[in-house]
Formats: sequence, structure tokens, C-alpha cells
Amino acid sequence: MNFASLAVVLFGSAGLAQQAPADAVLYNGKIVTVDAKFSITQAIAIRGDRIAATGTSRAMLALAGPNTRKIDLRGRTVLPGLADTHTHAVGAAMFEFDHAVPEMETIADVLAYIRARARVVPEGEWIFVSQVFITRLREQRFPTRAELDQAAPKHPVYFGTGPDASLNSLALQKAGIGKGYEITDGRPGRVEKDANGEPNGIVRNGARLIPYKNTGRKPTREEKAAQLAKLIADYNASGITSICDRNAGDEEVAVYELLLRAGHLNVRVFLNLAVDGQAPLEDIRRRIDYAAAHPLHRTYSNRLWLRGIKLFLDGGMLTGSAYMREPWGVSQVYSITDPSYRGMRYIPADKLFEAARQALRNNLQPTAHSVGDGAVHALVEAYERVNAEFPVREHRPCITHCNFMSPEAVEKMAKLGIVADIQPAWLERDGATLMKQFGDARLSYFQPYKALETAGVMVGGGSDHMQKIGSMRSINPYNPFFSMWVMLARLPRWTNTVLHPEQRVSRAQAIRFYTIQNAFLTFEEKEKGSLEAGKLADLIVLDRDILTCPEAQVKSINVLSTWLGGREVYSKPSPGNENGQRPRTANSGQKATSGSFKASE
Repeated sequence: MNFASLAVVLFGSAGLAQQAPADAVLYNGKIVTVDAKFSITQAIAIRGDRIAATGTSRAMLALAGPNTRKIDLRGRTVLPGLADTHTHAVGAAMFEFDHAVPEMETIADVLAYIRARARVVPEGEWIFVSQVFITRLREQRFPTRAELDQAAPKHPVYFGTGPDASLNSLALQKAGIGKGYEITDGRPGRVEKDANGEPNGIVRNGARLIPYKNTGRKPTREEKAAQLAKLIADYNASGITSICDRNAGDEEVAVYELLLRAGHLNVRVFLNLAVDGQAPLEDIRRRIDYAAAHPLHRTYSNRLWLRGIKLFLDGGMLTGSAYMREPWGVSQVYSITDPSYRGMRYIPADKLFEAARQALRNNLQPTAHSVGDGAVHALVEAYERVNAEFPVREHRPCITHCNFMSPEAVEKMAKLGIVADIQPAWLERDGATLMKQFGDARLSYFQPYKALETAGVMVGGGSDHMQKIGSMRSINPYNPFFSMWVMLARLPRWTNTVLHPEQRVSRAQAIRFYTIQNAFLTFEEKEKGSLEAGKLADLIVLDRDILTCPEAQVKSINVLSTWLGGREVYSKPSPGNENGQRPRTANSGQKATSGSFKASE
């Protein structure tokens, strides 16, 4: 086929003479397009920030001109840029701004860190330990009040793990929490007590009750932007080109805007504005109206778009407060003594319905942190009530986490068009503790990937990244290849037991989870998520073939280069594969940098 005939096939007969040469052609590779047929081709041509075409190496090279960058992939695999539909990127980037936080795998590690902080924090000031989940400690329990007292007797200590915490005696004293204490502010919360009625140190959903003061350095907005740029550079190195910030406050939105103006926002951002679901309904309505009127909502941008809101409906499975349909059961792991305890629900049914309805009416995608099956059913029921007034499918109402499910919930989600973001890494990180707590039967619909796929529910993958920079160093890992491996293996750490193998999926489906399905979750499946002509040129080059390498190697895949809108924002600085070969190119790739930021930029 000659070039003219090829051009007709690729672009149609009109305007052939106006077609400029491609800016870049990546050829001699394995291009996994993730289109509707999951087609695989040899090459891809890029013009501007868009994909010009995909096809054979010969056909794509025919689109090159004298200034086209030509890259010989040497057989390497190319995927669409990956998306993470659940991050808290600004907070994660700032987590170690004041001081480095070591990895903590045991109670001894936790107490050693507290003792180290006690040596540098002035007596009487707070020591704060954040997001060390008890499911990921070898002992699988909270540190006790007595252990915290011994580690730092002269400091109030707050060991926070999600919405729940363990406090030492001085912290309880400063909060005024003693024998007979009751929560009287009308908001959900719980103080756990021992056999004598004394607080044992565990407080659930009670951060507002604790007069904690941050004693660390206070960053400027420019410092936050610089730290965020460093994190985004690591996102790019992990193959991530798009994220959702699932609970962005006004300050976080301002940091993203600053980074965009400075030209360093090397990832596409979908924002869910934070809404306090425990606030009075009128305050919730005002916050939703604010989101609807926000300039970042009124005009679509594929770089920074405010399109959703976020509520918190229940507690956490990592802390023992997810809202379940059946009781948790007495538990030493979670310090649960009440056999009828079902977890914590934060938003009553009518208020949840009103918030969801107002968001959907204002063309905002609502989502809510819903971990337990009780919370998942509650949110499905709220969306079902709205659907009785007007169809919700086109608005793609979302459920965040959606860990514990049921066949009934999956069926209703499919019927109504409800989407969800799930964190597969949690199955590996926390599955052993969950099996110990709930047993096999109650976990039959824990992250049921195959059931969701079969039902046609559109679900995507995220990390809930909240802490530290480093794709496997972070407390919630944000390495998408690790999460894809979890979807294939369903093997919790510390065990040799596959957790419900019938819920495993194929490699193609795991890839869809982090590409086209995540794009659907953000209403952008026509813009990105697959490598097709006209879509954004977001793509990554891998060091091995994800479709054919041994399954155990999937979690160890490295990214050789990452492209965002036709621009290479990351290239691995040294040979990153077993043969010591790199994709061959006439031009050097652009390295991601953190840059510097000024408020006037």
C-alpha cells in the first residue's frame, strides 16, 4: 500500500495535504492498545499531544518527516498511561516534610519510634503517629495504653490509624476522657472501655475530641507544590499519568493550581472536593453549591478538573470500624468487646440521600468512603432513591473502597450504573488479618473482581495513597503493577492461601482496571485510557511483556519511559531490563524535575 492509500485508511480522503508529519513514532514494539478488541500493534505515531495512528512499523514510519523523533522499541511492550483513581497526593507528599518516618512492622517498631520522638519533642507536647495500620503489624493489634505510657510517659501520644486511634494516659487526660465519659456533641464516635469501665485508650472516630497540636514545621504553599512535584515525578516513574484526588480540600486545590501554572503538573488530575458529611445538612448543601460553581468545574480541562465530591460514610477495615451488615465479632485484633458491634456509620440515610441528590443534580459525581458491606448497601440504596426521581446512570455515581460486597449489591450497581474505585493492594496487605477476623465465608465477596467484571460493573483501581514518596515504600503502595499482580494472584502476605480464587481475573482485565476503566470512572474514556487515534498521547514503555512474563514478575515490572500528551516526562536513567537494552532514539528523553515555584507564577 502506498502512502496516499495508507493516508486514506488512517485519516479519510479529506484534507490529506494538510496532515503534518508525526512529531514522534515509536516502532518495532508491542503496542497494547486496550481498545474494545484489546488489539495489539507494532507502532504508534504521535502528533502534538494526540495519537495520530497505530499500526505496523512500516505504516507509522511512513508518517514521519525530517524532524520526527523515531524510537526503536526493540520489541518492548507499550501500554496506555496508567491511572490511580484514589490518591491524597498533597498530604502524601508532605508526610515526611518535618522528619523522616521509618517503616513500622511491629509494636516494637512503633514504640521505638515514639521513644525517638520523645527525645526531640519538648515534654508536654504531642507525639503523633499517623496511619500505621494494625492489620499490617505482625502482632495485629493496637499498641495498648500502658505500652504508650511506658514509651513516652511525659508526652501525650496519639497513635492514629485511619479514623480510629489509641491514646496514652496523658492524651486521654488532656482530652478530658475518663471513667464515665460520654460523647455529647451528637456526632458519631465511640470510646472503648475495659472491664472496669475505664477508657482503654481506643477512641473511634474521635479525632475532633482530642486537642492535638501539630508541633512540626509549617510549610508554605510553594513548599507544598515543590514536594508534590517530587511525588508526581515518582508517579510518572511508576507509569502513572492520571490520578484522582479523592478528598481535596481548598488548600489542596490551590496547590494543584499553583503547580499547573508553574508548568510542573505532569499528571492529569480529577478532583473530588471534600465535603463533611457529618456537618449539618445546610452546610453540606452550601459546600456542594460551592463545588458546582467552582471555575475548575464549570470548564472541562484534561489537566485539572473538579468533577466530584467526597463524603465519609463509615470507618475502616484496617481499624475495626467499617460498617457491616453483621456484627464484627469480639476481637483482640481490633479491641472489640461488644458482640453486637457492627462498626461506625457516620451519615443517616435521609442526609446521605439529600447530599447524593444535590450533587447529581449539579452534574457532580458523588462518592463516599464505604468500606463495610453495610456502608456499601447504604450508599447503593441512596443512589437507588435518587434514581427513582431521575436516572443516575449518565452521572456515574461512585462508591469508594467498596471492599465488602454482596451479590445483591453487585446486581444493583450494574442496574443503576454505579461505578467504584477499589484498592487491590489491600487484599495483599490486610487479607491475613481479615481471614483471621471474619473467616473464609464472609470474605467470598471481598473485592470480587470477577463477579464485578461478569456483571458489567465499571470498576477501577486506586491506591488510597496517603503517606510517603515511593511506590512500594508508601504505607498504601501505589505501584500499579503490584496491584495488578494482586488481582491475578489474590494471595495475602503471611499466608499460602489464595483468597477466593474464583474472583481472580485475566491480565487483560487487570490492565483495563488501570487504563480504560479508570478513564470511564472520570468520564474521560473518549479522551484517554486506550491508545487510539485522536486520544491523548499518554503511554508507557515497559521493561518486559506484561501479557507473557511469569505471573510472579508482574509485580516487578519497571517503566522505561512515560509520556504525557506526547511529551516524555520520565525516562529511566540507567538500563532497566535484563538485557541491558533501552529503546533506541535519536534524542534523549526529558527527565521529570521538581522545579521551583512562586506564588505569582
